[in-house]
Amino acid sequence: MALCRSFFLCSFPLPRLPLQFNTSIPSPNCPLKFHQISTLPLLGFKRCKTASFASLPLSSSSMENPPEGYRRNVGICLMNPSNKKIFAASRLDIPSAWQMPQGGVDDSEDPTNAAIRELREETGVTSAEIVAEVPHWVTYDFPPDVREKLRHQWGSDWKGQAQKWFLFKFTGNDEEINLLGDGTEKPEFGEWSWISPEQVIELAVDFKKPVYKEVLSVFSQHFQ
Repeated sequence: MALCRSFFLCSFPLPRLPLQFNTSIPSPNCPLKFHQISTLPLLGFKRCKTASFASLPLSSSSMENPPEGYRRNVGICLMNPSNKKIFAASRLDIPSAWQMPQGGVDDSEDPTNAAIRELREETGVTSAEIVAEVPHWVTYDFPPDVREKLRHQWGSDWKGQAQKWFLFKFTGNDEEINLLGDGTEKPEFGEWSWISPEQVIELAVDFKKPVYKEVLSVFSQHFQ
């Protein structure tokens, strides 16, 4: 099979994680395919048209204020419409932690535009359409050790993050996904895969599980 120059495609067994899958989660008929980050240059990366994003109206969420003491953030649930599975990736700094893309909202930036930007920066994806949004801020608190680490990294002491979540429908091909992103930010992920909503929750770090449960409950009608 010919591979795109922008990424490697490999098959791996499920990683050995401290988490155990709930027996209610259906087992796949074949091993999940995990895709590794590429170290190849981005010269061969093909940018896709962004016309589907250009006409998007600004989100009303820009007029709301998040809870005091929480950093404004957006979360992206990228759904593959062909199999109703969700994009998730393992963090480079914590390989056992899998998550959906997310990132901070810049000053004066609308959350909708922030979500589009973060999706592009972290995954290289531009072929997607927003189909739903959680209508309120969803918050989570940092564990003490994470809060202390981020206080030094960011220079600000946040209790946690207040997130606006968006459901994107992926309209491109897997070859478009590039964990080097668009080259504007340092890569955050090492491997990625399309997985079920139940697996997204199971593979998340403990302090994000409640957020993922709430978000995926709001979006559940789109996975039926």
